[in-house]
Order: sequence, then C-alpha cells, then structure tokens
Amino acid sequence: MASRKSSSLKSSVKSTAARAAKAPVRALKRATRKAPASGRTASPRKAAKASTGALKLPTLHESTTSSGLKVIAAERGPLPLVSMRLVLRAGSATDPDGKHGLADFTARLLRRGTRRLTAQAIDETVEFVGASLGVGVGEDTMSIALTTPAEHFAQMLGVLGQLVREPTFPQSEVDDARERALAQFSNDLDDPSVIADRAMVRALWGDHPYGHDVGGSSRTVRTFTRDDVVRFHQERLGPKVAMLVVVGAVKPERVAAAAEEAFVGWTGGPDAPPTVPPLKRIPQAGRVLLVDKPDQTQSQVRLGGPGFRMGHEDYFPATAMNIALGGGFTSRLMNEIRVNRGLTYGVSSWFDSMNAGGVFALSTFTKTASTREIIDVALGEIRSVREKGLKPKELADAQAYLAGLYPLRTETNESIAGSIADTRIHGLGDDWVEKFRDRLRAVTPKQVSAAAKKYCLAEAPAVVVLGRAAEVKKHLKGLGPITVVPASEYE
Repeated sequence: MASRKSSSLKSSVKSTAARAAKAPVRALKRATRKAPASGRTASPRKAAKASTGALKLPTLHESTTSSGLKVIAAERGPLPLVSMRLVLRAGSATDPDGKHGLADFTARLLRRGTRRLTAQAIDETVEFVGASLGVGVGEDTMSIALTTPAEHFAQMLGVLGQLVREPTFPQSEVDDARERALAQFSNDLDDPSVIADRAMVRALWGDHPYGHDVGGSSRTVRTFTRDDVVRFHQERLGPKVAMLVVVGAVKPERVAAAAEEAFVGWTGGPDAPPTVPPLKRIPQAGRVLLVDKPDQTQSQVRLGGPGFRMGHEDYFPATAMNIALGGGFTSRLMNEIRVNRGLTYGVSSWFDSMNAGGVFALSTFTKTASTREIIDVALGEIRSVREKGLKPKELADAQAYLAGLYPLRTETNESIAGSIADTRIHGLGDDWVEKFRDRLRAVTPKQVSAAAKKYCLAEAPAVVVLGRAAEVKKHLKGLGPITVVPASEYE
C-alpha cells in the first residue's frame, strides 16, 4: 500500500523506526507521502556495513516560551547549517466530520501569506538566504520543516513563527489550492495503485479517525471554504499542542531567545493533544472489496489485518519478522512471488503504526488471470511464518539488514531533528535512537514466533482488489463476501 500522506517534506512525520523498517506505506501521498529510501534493494550483508559505530545524538536542551511552546535545541557542527521542525498535534485524525483533508489543506495554505509577507515574499525570503521550507501532514501530526544557513537562523525562525501565528489565508489562494487539489484527485483515477491504497485504508480503518486519506476526497475538498480553514487554524493549531526542535550550529541559549521572539503572543489551539480512540477491529476483516476499473488488464491486490500502536513492545520482534517476510528485496514474499513464480515485479508487507493503533498490510499487483494465485501464494507464505516462525539465518540477516540501515537516520541535522520530534511525539524515550540496534539484535526466535502468531493474519484478512470486476470476481470466490464498488468512489 503506497503512502497516503501529503506533503513537500522530504521525510515523513512518522516514527523514524517505521521509516527504517518498512516500505513507504501511506505517507506524504502525492509528493511522497514521502518517504526516504528504505534501502530495500541492498543485501543484508551490505546493509550491515553501512555503519557499525555507536549512535549518539547531541545533548538536548529544553525550554518553554512564554506562549507555552516547548523548545528542544541540540547543538551540532561542524557544518554551518540549522534545521528546525515545528510539530503540531493537528494531523488528519483531527479533521472535522464531513471535512476530511482539512488539516492537509490548511497546512498547504500556511505558506501562502501572512500579515507581513505575501506568498511570493515568503518564497523569495527563504530562497534568498539559501534555505528550504516544507510542510507535511500525517494522521497524528502536522509538521513544518525549515533548514537554513546558521547565520540566518533567527530570521528564518521568525518566518516560521509568522506562518503559524498570523497566516492570512487569502481567498484567491484558497480557491487556487482547492482547484489544484480537485485536479489532482481527478488525475489520481488514472493511477490504480493510488485508488487501491485509498480503498485499503477505508477497509482497514472504516469510520475511525485514521480511516480516510490524509488529503481527503474530491467530495470533501470541494466543500472547503476560507472560513473552514480559518476555524481549523484557530481551533487546532496552538503552542500547547506544538513542539519546536532545532538542530545545528547554534547555541541552545540563542535558540531559546530566538524562539521566544518568534512565537511571543502565539495563542489559539486546544490546551491538550486530541485523544484518538484505539481501533477495536478491522471493519472489513474476512470480506473482499472489489474496486471496478474496467480499463485494467492487471489487478492491484491489498491484504491487511491488525497491527500495533507506535511504541508497542512488539515493535522489534514484529519488525525483524517482517523484514524477512516482505520488507526487503530478498524477503520470502519477493522470492516466492516474483523470483520463483514470476507473478509480479514487486510485493511488500509492512506494519503501519500511529499513536492510537496500527495495521499489518501487504501490497502487490499481477495480471488479471493470476489474481487468485498471487493471493493464495501470499497468504501461504504469511501462514508459514505464522505457524513456523523464521529460520535462525533469516532472523540474523533481517537484524543485520535493518541495523545497518538505521544509522542513516542520524546523518543530517534535518534527519536528527525528525528523529527527536518522533521520539517525543510518540513517547518512545530519548534513548530510542541510541539503543535501537541493541534492542533489535536482542530479539530472539521465540519473540519473533510470538509476534508472527499475533500479527500474520491469524484471522481472515481484509482483501482489496482493484481491476476489471467482470473478469476478476470469479477468481475471488471463497475469500469472503464480495462487495463491488466503482473506482470513482475513491476520487
């Protein structure tokens, strides 16, 4: 299932752990949702050579502005660059009923004008000093990232403060953003993988706050008004549900002073982060959703079941298990479905975890005639891992693979800022990065086996197939009750 997030950020607002462990899932959709390369084509042995030294983050210095904004500063050289990331608990899970996609829509408009700067002036100010600015939205958070030469740090932090404190949301910009979004939804109908992903999200989450595309749909976006955007900004964006992380060549005391100046007087938003309920069950478990797209000669296939919330104790054994099952180019699913049978060019599985819950999912595609075969083979491989676990070498290779890739998350100021923000937002603990590889290597075959029994589709999965329904439907008998819907349902 491809990512469904929407953003210009180069890295997702999801946990660094998730990014390192899975193929891009839903994230920074239409741009991405983003996702940095997972290194899936590397061999475990080569991945292990990526880095073997100890991981150590810079010392963290914390302060709070008079407006209530928490600030975390980490001085890091030697390059004269500073990366800032402002994270707000205002993701798509906070979209109002009937206004799905409003968080993402609002985020895109933050940089389209403030009381002191027009949209063009914002772009020119950022570009003039050689800085870069990006905005991204996920299920749980909205994130604004800015990287700048250190000498312009205070000026650029001031711009960042303006974006959230005093955006003007010009009517013309709202109209243009709406038209661009609607045009993109129309174009998305030509991409079967995007439509299948949207259908899978709905099948797995249903009416849960995570159960819609981050960008919404053409039906909801068409209703957006400037008043909707202004109201969302006033009600959902504020200092008490925000956190600023600054990493780079700047003294912590200077960060605290500049943050106070940039965000002084910032008000609005809730007093506490929103509470998202856990997912009680997969709404379409044991059922088949057939998305009809008559012009297709191939079938997009998605399978899914329960997973776990971000920071769950099963994370490390489940992640190691999935790397061997479907998270790497040499995985079981890839070997059996692509290499041995030639049914597809690509197949992957992953865990997608948010603050309130998560899912386990598989994504692939094949020609219409082999739709049922690829489903049966995939389910067979998943069942084998569930019943027998992994071989010792498979586990060792998976651990080496991910342990070798993980240090890439601490190479730049931007990635470190993202890592710090993720660990704080998801409550992973400040030692998450430094102890990640030790915890991964400590996973035992017994723990992997237990995780596989819990998450490898022990109950009948939700099945989503996009293709030519008239031909595909007959291949899906016996998988559960079948519901046929037109692809236009997911525009």
